[in-house]
Amino acid sequence: MLGHMKVTFDIADETLYRAIKVEAARIDRPIREIVEEALAQWLERREEEEDREAALEALAEYEREGGQAADDFFRTLAAEAKARYGAG
Repeated sequence: MLGHMKVTFDIADETLYRAIKVEAARIDRPIREIVEEALAQWLERREEEEDREAALEALAEYEREGGQAADDFFRTLAAEAKARYGAG
């Protein structure tokens, strides 16, 4: 893990900055922690969105290529095993 990284940025919305500053003071947390938490949550949402998009793409490919529902697959497999080896 890298050490601490110092970043400076401007918040153009003065009302937003003041609200963050007030809330940080109210909950007794540094603004830095709040910004880190917000950025981590943003990144997590982006990754979840990418995962969701990848899953939808995989499902579309599965459907294009004539995929079979898991229940149907296992039902067929069970029937084949029963036919081959009996009910026992």
